[in-house]
Amino acid sequence: MASDQARTACVVGWPVEHSRSPLIHNYWLKHYGIAGEYRREAVPPEQFADFVKRLAARGYVGANVTVPHKEAALALSRPDDRAGNVGAANTLWLDDGVLRSTNTDVEGFLDNLDACAPDWDADPSQAVVLGAGGAARAVVYALKLRGFARIVVINRTRGRADALRERFGQEVQPAAWDQPTTLEDSALLINATTLGMAGQPGLAVALERLPGRAVVADLVYVPLQTPLLAAAKARGLRTADGLGMLLHQAVRGFTLWFGKKPDVTAELRTLVAADLAT
Repeated sequence: MASDQARTACVVGWPVEHSRSPLIHNYWLKHYGIAGEYRREAVPPEQFADFVKRLAARGYVGANVTVPHKEAALALSRPDDRAGNVGAANTLWLDDGVLRSTNTDVEGFLDNLDACAPDWDADPSQAVVLGAGGAARAVVYALKLRGFARIVVINRTRGRADALRERFGQEVQPAAWDQPTTLEDSALLINATTLGMAGQPGLAVALERLPGRAVVADLVYVPLQTPLLAAAKARGLRTADGLGMLLHQAVRGFTLWFGKKPDVTAELRTLVAADLAT
């Protein structure tokens, strides 16, 4: 898709002002000297279908999709296996007039862990996932791709955890929030809830039961160091934060739209972290 002609992509959401995607993609455009632009588009749900159908007419080669449009984006496009399995699309691109979609949260989660905690999946016996929403679906599918034999999904509403078992199969073991959970054999603990996010209640987990080889990941990135990650670091456990996932999930969209696979660098991370702190 490389071209000398300027290309334009955007992030579509309602609201969308909070999105850091323009900061990330416009940084890469400038860094690699690519003619292009990445914008925000605030689109209410009732106008989303029309916006997507007229994406090319609006001058866009593709788009990121954020809440509340991810399931609608899936229905309006031709999804790949990742978007189809997760049940939501966060990245759209035009391919010879065909609107295609994927879910880059899957690779964003995996690539961030690979970068932060090499060989984190050397023992894929058990992982524990807190939450059962859209982010958790992407995480569970990613863990299945890496061959985890048992994925314990803990959610306040047991029915939503049961739904993940129905979607992803017998590797998923639903559990209630107040049900005792065996962490001793877990190689990975992931927070896929909003607990610990700025303005939300904290997340209390007895991390002393995790083995010393375990990795703790938190998808929250405001604050950058959540109480869960601080507790994990105090125990000497390896961690992966939500900012890393945010940066890594942006790579494939940029590659599809602008014809260059970008690097997630320390400079970019520092730039976005500083913006999050303002």
